[in-house]
Amino acid sequence: MLEFSDNLKFIISLLAIVNPIGALPIYISLTDGYRPQERARIILLTSVAVVAILLVTLLSGELILRFFGISIDSFQVGGGLLLLLMALSMLQARTSRVAHTSDEAEETADRETIAVVPLAIPLLSGPGAISAVIVYADRAKEPLAYLITSAGILIIGLSIFLSLLAAPFIARKLGKTGINIITRIMGLILAAIAVEFITTGLKNIFLPLA
Repeated sequence: MLEFSDNLKFIISLLAIVNPIGALPIYISLTDGYRPQERARIILLTSVAVVAILLVTLLSGELILRFFGISIDSFQVGGGLLLLLMALSMLQARTSRVAHTSDEAEETADRETIAVVPLAIPLLSGPGAISAVIVYADRAKEPLAYLITSAGILIIGLSIFLSLLAAPFIARKLGKTGINIITRIMGLILAAIAVEFITTGLKNIFLPLA
């Protein structure tokens, strides 16, 4: 069963990966000119979509790995490498992610669909978040552990809801520089978590060979 420290680490790492503060500029640009009612609906749909995606991943991720014959240790190394690439991108504050998601949004005719694509996926609950949930799901062997992990995902959904709701205020107070600083801090935390994922996975893979 996961200990309290493991659950806390899961919530912090998932928060760093999702990084709702870093998504604010994209959300603001995508919803420019929208009415308050439309923005409120998009915020709600985005939060619900992220929670739904991560909960489905939590419950079915291990089954998917078994179906494809992938060990959790191999997946942990692959997921760690993916998280490390994301962390390096966050540390350098690259904007290619913004341009990519903006292009996707321009192809969407229905305004509400941006809540799912690109905001919920791949911006907030992308491959990095999905990988982290699958890795931690492997450690949650008991129903109570799954319940606690699910509660952590709900906390992430609530943080997304509150962050997007306060987007105009946060953007004014932090500015582009402030958001970039927070993104870099999240990237540093994520890099450390990624290294731990990789080293743990490699240790479990090569330990039987020693």
